[in-house]
Amino acid sequence: MASFLDARHQAGLWRLRIDDLDTPRNVPGATDAILRLLDALGLHWDGAVLYQSQRLDRYRAALDDLMRRGLLYRCACSRKTLADLPSTRYPGFCRTRDVPPHLPHALRVCVPQRDDGFDDALQGRFDYVIAERDGDFIVDRRDGVIAYQLAAAVDDGAGDISEVLRGIDLIDSTPKQRYLQQCLGLTSPRYGHLPVLVNAQGQKLSKQTFAAPVTAHDPSAVLWRALQLLRQSPPAALRGAPTQEVLAWAIAHWQLAALRGKTTLPAPSVATSLVSNARKTV
Repeated sequence: MASFLDARHQAGLWRLRIDDLDTPRNVPGATDAILRLLDALGLHWDGAVLYQSQRLDRYRAALDDLMRRGLLYRCACSRKTLADLPSTRYPGFCRTRDVPPHLPHALRVCVPQRDDGFDDALQGRFDYVIAERDGDFIVDRRDGVIAYQLAAAVDDGAGDISEVLRGIDLIDSTPKQRYLQQCLGLTSPRYGHLPVLVNAQGQKLSKQTFAAPVTAHDPSAVLWRALQLLRQSPPAALRGAPTQEVLAWAIAHWQLAALRGKTTLPAPSVATSLVSNARKTV
């Protein structure tokens, strides 16, 4: 909802993308449920829905480009080998090895030692060094699934996306995606990372923490409550108003700055997750 309001407040377009690359984990019917809920809430997207599972050719072309320029290498490290490491940073075991292409392997991108920080629209300066935090990261998984970092970098950097507004739980991904965009000669949009709703234990509301999903039973009430959680101070008189009236007020009065510097927001008394599995980009 925040990304929708931010786009509409600026008279911009709101694009919807379904990140469904990990096909073995996709739940049948989940995508349709997301689209139906957004439609019921009046959060109507512009243009066709983009499905990453239908864009594999463009991701493979990006991998081929990186490989031709010597920026990728094959990595045959097993999960057990990596699980036994003292940190999640990959130490470059395979960077100088010549792993035969017929062996099971992932593809990693070579990461130089440099400052990969960026200026976030909500969080301010975010300092990050990929080489120290992650090392050479995977862009094509061992099981043949294109890694999220590469697919998101290619899609967001295609030139028609000016802003990406998403949860702060993804902020560590942004330096990696920006690095890939630079390697591929793509345009990096402006990124902003929103606070997430957390429960009393400080855990993000999600399926993993048994938060109930949003339903379309009373869309106006959902929108009004979401505006409260987003610190937009909707007037009491708006409670129960038609959906389009609530959204019209919200678009006209949208204040992204109300969320600036916040990383978490307290959850409502009845745990209701306001996060869908669809990543939305402006």
